[in-house]
Amino acid sequence: MPELKSAVLQNWTSQYLLSFLTAWSLEILLHFLSFMLICNLPCPLFVAKPISLVERCWCRSTLNTVPQRSIKELKFLHTPNCPFQVIAKLKSNREVCINPETKWLQQYLKNAINKVKKSRRRANKIN
Repeated sequence: MPELKSAVLQNWTSQYLLSFLTAWSLEILLHFLSFMLICNLPCPLFVAKPISLVERCWCRSTLNTVPQRSIKELKFLHTPNCPFQVIAKLKSNREVCINPETKWLQQYLKNAINKVKKSRRRANKIN
C-alpha cells in the first residue's frame, strides 16, 4: 500500500510539475510575443516625416522666357506654404519652373478654366 501511495504521489507531482512548467513557459512565451508585437507597432514618434521636406517649395526660382514649343508637359502646384507654382517638363526631359505671371501662361490658364466650365455646364444640362 505505501508503494501505491508513493506511485500515485509521484505521478501526481510529475503531472503537477509538468502542467506548472507548461503554464510558466506559455506565460513567458506570451510575454515575449507581446513585447515583440509592441516593439513592431508603428509609432508616430518613430515614423514622423522631417519638417524640412514637408514645407519646402518646389520652385526656388522661375524662368520668364520658356519657348512654348519646347514644353512637353505642365504641372500646377498649389501648396499651403508656397505661392502658386508651375513646373514645365521640356522635350529634353528637363524640368524648369515658369513664372506664373507670364502672359502666354495666363492665357493658357484662362482657356483651360473656360474649357472646364463649359464641360461642367454640358454635364449639368445632360443630367
